[in-house]
Amino acid sequence: MAGRHRLLLENAQQLVLVCGRGEEYLLREGAAGLPVLRDASVVVGLDGCIKAVGQADVIRNQFSGATFEKVIDCSGKCVLPGLVDAHTHPVWAGDRVHEFAMKLAGASYMEIHQAGGGIHFTVEHTRKATEEELFSTFKHRLERMRRAGSTLVECKSGYGLNLETELKMLRVIERAKQSMDIGISSTYCGAHSVPKGKTATEATDDIINNHLPKLKELNLSGEIYVNNIDVFCEKGVFDLESTRRILQAGKDIGLQINFHGDELHPMKSAELGAELGARAISHLEEVSDEGITAMARAKCAAVLLPTTAYMLRLKQPQARKMLEEGVIVALGSDFNPNAYCFSMPMVMHLACVNMKMSMNEALVAATINAAYALGKSDTHGSIETGKQGDLVIINSSRWEHLIYQFGGHETLINYVIVKGKVIYQNERCGTMSSY
Repeated sequence: MAGRHRLLLENAQQLVLVCGRGEEYLLREGAAGLPVLRDASVVVGLDGCIKAVGQADVIRNQFSGATFEKVIDCSGKCVLPGLVDAHTHPVWAGDRVHEFAMKLAGASYMEIHQAGGGIHFTVEHTRKATEEELFSTFKHRLERMRRAGSTLVECKSGYGLNLETELKMLRVIERAKQSMDIGISSTYCGAHSVPKGKTATEATDDIINNHLPKLKELNLSGEIYVNNIDVFCEKGVFDLESTRRILQAGKDIGLQINFHGDELHPMKSAELGAELGARAISHLEEVSDEGITAMARAKCAAVLLPTTAYMLRLKQPQARKMLEEGVIVALGSDFNPNAYCFSMPMVMHLACVNMKMSMNEALVAATINAAYALGKSDTHGSIETGKQGDLVIINSSRWEHLIYQFGGHETLINYVIVKGKVIYQNERCGTMSSY
């Protein structure tokens, strides 16, 4: 196949496709038998999409007359899909390291929250920060996520709690979407907490009557495009009825439902999400058996966040029960001032050790299933012809090292690629040729 192409990865020791037949997601049985090619190659076209995947000699013959902007010899290395982080809060100002000390001394999340810390502390600092200040720190955080292998990241607002600051955060996210080589799924999370001076009902009315109509207007004008709507459905924050009203109003203007549920108390959030047709629900440490059944039936993804349970010393989400009952299990870092983790490889490791997931299940949860949770599994999450050329190359002969080496990604990850373009190259892990 003659012509010019953007990228050729050749001679990979292992090429982990994750999916091989265009699956939207993988359940437990599908994760058990991941398709892995040996001595394999990938071609990415000038449009940033994968043109061919297969054995190295077959690809070599098929593209014998072609030219490539870049060629990477992956001998002795593994190629995986770019990782997908299905839950982050990366736009904020104000450091909360002091709260980590409080938690270590025994203070609970809600005790800190009710004392004016937690979300409210970050809201105060984020409201004062300029858009430029927020963008500068956000860009730095995204760059760290990319170096850890994330090529698609869900990014929430939620530290404004008033229309002005929520829009400021969403403009920052939109700016990164347009200017940075990383995929972003943006989420309006104005119902992250009840603002000081308002009741939950008043905050709910404000969001439905003022925030969401403005988002619809800005979307129609092309200024800000939001993908998802989120609510923190929790005791002492937004109850089930307020959550229902906000999520339905968001759905009515075309947003995917993707919200926080059943984290600290059993709220029947999973049952509500299944009823409303939610694409995903996050946390679920306190989910009911009925909620798990409802999510499996509704094909609503469970975005599990092992960093949160670890750092807040909560009980772990029931990953094994969810997998065994047919729930689509995804993973996210929950990066925020309270759970300061950029690394999906570390999240996968924690999922395996603390939530008893297999390495196959964790990789599926951080690729195709996380992409499904964001409504993006038709373009992301696996190495298949026609999908976006988002790839990670690791300097190891077995892909499992990406999970096995806890905190080792900084020297293990060789290249991170988005749309066939190398966006990160670790100089200590080899060389790249061009012709």
